[in-house]
Amino acid sequence: MRLRFACLLLLIGLCPTGVDAQNPGSATTGEKVRAVIAEAVIKVDAGEEQAKLVRSLLGGESALATELLKLWKEGGIFIYTAPDSKRVAVTLGENADGDGKTQAFRLSNSLPLTGDDGKSIRVASTEVESADTDPNLRLAIKDVMDAAALSAPDPKLRRRVASDMGLEQNVDKLPALEARARIETNSAVKRALREAIALTQLSIDDSTMRIQASAELGRLGSIPSQDALKNLKAEAAKAGQTDVAAAAQGALDQIAGHVRMVNTIGTLFRGLSAGSILLVVAIGLAITFGLMGVINMAHGELIVVGAYTTYVVQGFFATGVILQIPTFVGSPYTLRLPGMQLSGAALDSYFVLALPCSFLMAALVGIALERSIIRFLYKRPLESLLATWGVSLVLQQLFRLTFGANNVQVESPAWLSGNWTVNDIQFGWNRVFVIVFAILIIILTRLVLNKTPLGLLIRSVMQNREMAACMGVRTQRVNMLTFGFGSGLAGLAGAFLSQIGNVGPNLGQSYIVDCFMTVVVGGVGNLLGTVTSALSIGVIDQGLQQVLGNPVLGKILVLVGIILFLQWRPAGIFVTKSRSLES
Repeated sequence: MRLRFACLLLLIGLCPTGVDAQNPGSATTGEKVRAVIAEAVIKVDAGEEQAKLVRSLLGGESALATELLKLWKEGGIFIYTAPDSKRVAVTLGENADGDGKTQAFRLSNSLPLTGDDGKSIRVASTEVESADTDPNLRLAIKDVMDAAALSAPDPKLRRRVASDMGLEQNVDKLPALEARARIETNSAVKRALREAIALTQLSIDDSTMRIQASAELGRLGSIPSQDALKNLKAEAAKAGQTDVAAAAQGALDQIAGHVRMVNTIGTLFRGLSAGSILLVVAIGLAITFGLMGVINMAHGELIVVGAYTTYVVQGFFATGVILQIPTFVGSPYTLRLPGMQLSGAALDSYFVLALPCSFLMAALVGIALERSIIRFLYKRPLESLLATWGVSLVLQQLFRLTFGANNVQVESPAWLSGNWTVNDIQFGWNRVFVIVFAILIIILTRLVLNKTPLGLLIRSVMQNREMAACMGVRTQRVNMLTFGFGSGLAGLAGAFLSQIGNVGPNLGQSYIVDCFMTVVVGGVGNLLGTVTSALSIGVIDQGLQQVLGNPVLGKILVLVGIILFLQWRPAGIFVTKSRSLES
C-alpha cells in the first residue's frame, strides 16, 4: 500500500499542477489543494477546524483533492515532528533499509523531506504519528469526495451521487450541484441534478425559493422527495405559511399522479413479461397437445432438458462440468467435460450457443419419446396421459442421478442482468428479452407451419390423417417431426427459464399446469388463441396482484376466473374447425 501511496505522490510532484499539464491555470489550484489538506492534517486537536478546512475544497472539480483525501482516509498520511518541534504532514515510501527506515515525502509538495543540511530524512514507522480521522472529519471528506464525483466520467456514478446529495439536503453542497448542472450534458444526470437542487432548496428558510422548489419537484414527479414535501407542508402549516403549504400539497398531488402512471405502466410491462414467459413455456405444448391431441405430462421435463443443456454449455465455456451418468448396474460413470476457461464477454456468449443446443437436445428427447411410446397411443388420451406421467417421473429421477438433487446455478450474461429506467419505470433486460424471444418464437412457428413443406404436411395430417395418408404423406414421419418440433420449443423455454431462476429436477412441474391451462383457454389447436390467453392471463394476474397487494389471492382469483370462463366457453377463446375434431 505504501508503494502505491509513494508512487501517487511522486506523480503529483512530477506534475506540480496536480492535473493536466496543458492547463496552465490549474497550477495554483493544485498548490492550494495540497496546502489546505496539509494544514488540515497537522491540526490534530482542532477537529472542527480540520473539517472546515476540508470543506473549503467544496465546489471544486479537482481530482487531486479526491486522491489526497482518499489517501488520508485510508491511513496513508502521517505527521512527522522535526527536531525544532515543527509538525509536517508526510507519506512514507515502500523500500526500507536495514534499520527499517523509509523515505518520507512532504504532503504539501510531494518532494522528499529534507533536513537543514539538505539531506533526505528517512524515518521508521514508529517515528511518525498516524493522521487519524474522527467522524466529523470523515463526513467532511465524504462531502468533498461526493462533490468531486459529480465530475466523474461515468454518468451512472454522477447520477447516483447527485441523488444521494439531494436526499441529504445539505445547503453547503448546493453550489457544487448548481455548478455541475450548468455544464451537465447527460439528460438523466441533469434530471437528477435538478431534483437534488430542488430538494436542497426546500431546507432553505425562504418562502419564494421553497415554492419554486416544490413546483420543480412536482414537475419532475420526484418520488424520493415525498417525505421532504410532507415535512415542509406540516412545517409551513404550523408557521401559517399557507402559500408554501399549498405549493407542497400541489407537488405531492403531481407526484401521486406520476406514481399512478408508473405503477400502471410497470404493471402492464410485468404482465406482458409474465404472459410472455407463460407463452414461451406453453407454445411447445400448443403443438404437441393442441395440434396433435397428445396429452404429454412429460412436457415439463422437456423444459428441464433445455435448462440443463444451457447449464452444460455454460460449463463448457467456463471451468467445465462433471456429470454422474447412471449405469443401473453399479456405480455411476463420472463424465468430466473440460471447460474453455473463458471470462467476460466471451463467457457471456455461451447463451447464444445454448439456445440452438437446447432446442436440438429437447427435440431429440421428444423424438425418442414419440418413437418409443407415444406412437402407440394416438387417439388414446387416457393411456397417453398415464404413460407420459410415468415418463416424467423417470426423467426427474435421471436428472437427480446425473446432475444431483440440488439446484444448479446458471449465470446470466451481463447483457441480461441490468435494467433500463425511463421516467422511474424500470424495464429489466431479462423481461424485455423474454418478450422479444416470445415474439420471435411465434413468428418462426407460424412461418414453419404456413410457409414450409413440413408445415403443410403437419396441417394436412392434423386436419385429416386418413386422407393425407391416401395422398402419399408419410404420417408416421410427420408425427415424429411434429412432436420433435414441439419438444424443441419446450427446450427453448427451458433455456430462458434458466436465466430467471435456479435449475433443478422439478423445474418443469412448476409450469406444467399453467401450460395446459394456457392452451385450453386459448382454444385447443389454435396458436393465436395460445398467444391471447398467455398474455391475458399474465396481465390480469399482475393487475390483480397490484390491486390486491397479495400474489396468492391474485392467482386464486385468476384460476377461479378461468374455471368460470371454461364453463361458459368450453372450447376456449378461439374454436378450431377441422374434420378431425368434428368427427
